[in-house]
Parts: sequence; structure tokens; C-alpha cells
Amino acid sequence: MQTQWSPWLRKLGLVGLVSLVASGFGLAQGDGVKLKVGELAPPIVGLDQDGREWKLAAATGRGAVLLYFYPKDDTPGCTQEACGLRDRMSELKAQGVEVVGVSFDDAASHRQFIAKHGLNFRLLADTDGKIADAYGVRMPGRAMARRVSFLIGRDGKILHITDSSAAEVHLREMRAATAKLK
Repeated sequence: MQTQWSPWLRKLGLVGLVSLVASGFGLAQGDGVKLKVGELAPPIVGLDQDGREWKLAAATGRGAVLLYFYPKDDTPGCTQEACGLRDRMSELKAQGVEVVGVSFDDAASHRQFIAKHGLNFRLLADTDGKIADAYGVRMPGRAMARRVSFLIGRDGKILHITDSSAAEVHLREMRAATAKLK
């Protein structure tokens, strides 16, 4: 049966149609994933700057996790946020908080960023965007994450979310959120 849409659908093809439908329903590239405080955090696994595997489930078994996503290594806002967390590390460790950064940058870029700024926490290389997609933080149509921070408790539940492009907002809000940990 021919319809007015038939030529358009043939041109689009099956893959294009599936992508179009998925994006229309908020299913493509993490779109539609909107995590909320009190929900279980997606149980991610990733490789850090040294190629070591890191599992959220194992980390939350040891304490709280501040999992923060950022757009790009060694850019002004990302450096400000990373250095702000670096400078608070003794306070965060005393509160039982492990800091883990995530971006689409590769391990080599992460190693350079860590060395240049003396960072004292791990960075996960999410080059395929699967971690960003699980948390719904991918910038639409880009291989880049938005600046979003999640404080995750020992029970694996999200305690606080900061979603702002401003690094100073993340630092301020996460300081207040971690201060409430028991």
C-alpha cells in the first residue's frame, strides 16, 4: 500500500526510522533519562585514566560517591571544578566520599589533565558515552557530557543532583550536600 509517506520512509531507511522513532520517544543517547534524588543510581562500570576498572557498586560499599560529569579536560570551567574538588579532598575523605570524574575524553587526556593540575582522584574515560547516557547527561547530538554532579549514598541511592553549567554552583552545592552525610 502506497501512502504519501512511502517515498519519505524508503529514503529514510529502517535505521533512520528506528532512530527517528527512538528520538521522538526520548530514547536515543540517554535522552529521556531523568534521574531523581532517592532513586537508585545506574550501576556503572568504567575504566579510569590508568585502564583500571571502577565499579560504582563496589565504591558505594565503601562509602558515598561524588560522581561528576564534565564536558572536556583542561578547559576553564572543568579545570575550576576539578581543582576545587582536589583542594577539598581531605575534607571529602573525612566525610567518607570518593570523587570520580567522567568525561568523553580518553585515558591519555585524563592522565595529562591529572598531571598538569595535580588532581588526586580518578577520572573515567567514557569515550563511547555509555556512562553519560545511563545518567542522561549527554549533550544532544554531541560526544560531550553536560556538567552534572551526583552524590550517591552507601545504599546506591542518589542523595543530591546538581545540574548547572557553572562549576562554582557544583562546588557550593556539593559542599552543602556532603556536609549532611552521617
